[in-house]
Amino acid sequence: MSIAESLSPALGLPQIQMLAAPDMAAVDALIRRRLASDVVLINQIADHIVSAGGKRLRPMLVVLAGRACGAGGPMQHQLAAIIEFIHTSTLLHDDVVDESDLRRGRSTANALWGNAPSVLVGDFLYSRSFQLMVELDSMAVMRLLADTTNRIAEGEVLQLLHVHNPDTDEAAYLRVIERKTAVLFAAGTRLGALASGASEDVQERLYDYGMQLGYAFQIADDVLDYTADAADLGKNLGDDLAEGKATLPLIHAMAHADDATRARLRQIVEQGDASAMPEVLAAIEASGGIDYSRRRAADYAAAAERALDGLPENEAVAALRGLARYAVERRH
Repeated sequence: MSIAESLSPALGLPQIQMLAAPDMAAVDALIRRRLASDVVLINQIADHIVSAGGKRLRPMLVVLAGRACGAGGPMQHQLAAIIEFIHTSTLLHDDVVDESDLRRGRSTANALWGNAPSVLVGDFLYSRSFQLMVELDSMAVMRLLADTTNRIAEGEVLQLLHVHNPDTDEAAYLRVIERKTAVLFAAGTRLGALASGASEDVQERLYDYGMQLGYAFQIADDVLDYTADAADLGKNLGDDLAEGKATLPLIHAMAHADDATRARLRQIVEQGDASAMPEVLAAIEASGGIDYSRRRAADYAAAAERALDGLPENEAVAALRGLARYAVERRH
């Protein structure tokens, strides 16, 4: 059953944001309070990142998962802040590794302050997240987040191994997504349930939901790098291609192209030739790479919704279903 055919109630994004608003206001206040340092440069870079906005999707998943299990409050807020600190740290490090100069429509921290300060403030955010974990005095929380951050680091290295590698196939691509994106989504939704005292079965369901949602979100995000408007996306189109990253639309095109086109696409990936974007788009169009990738994202989003089956239907569960649909329907 496709997402569109599902009869389960789901909220639209404005309704989701309204439902989560009181919790997210508390999370944002906690984030700003716990970012503070007597080192001025840390405050400057941290404020630049926080004020850039963004969807705050990952911390929202924590509070919605908690509400789905019938509870919410300070522990969920602190866990949500931890998840956002970890995520923001990875963004700072990613922008250095990728030599990015634009994120969320603004100059990246490394473009403004340089690579070294960006890496070090990313380290600060990682360590601050672990300080917040310790305050909760929960071995289950620390075990899950220690494992999650380790897997994220593995994902970063794994992706590095595939840069400028035209032999990257769909399976390898999905392994990177699992570690770089999906595990943090899954940790957030499991933590929301754990903090609410939910059963192991419910925690597992919400972990699976987060994992499937993470796959859907990242595949859809990679499609946008070939289809979105740069102003809406808030970053340069073709960044993945310029960085030599073969994402699913291009992987599909290489797998279904004729020999001459495949050889040319391989050369483009090896060189990270962003000027060849028209050629790449033509090959992706000819192979149906965009439609294929959107179907794969929709499959994962549908799996995320199925993971919620059996949970008591309430507004928060409807919001989680809505986020699964939003992940693949968004255009920026």
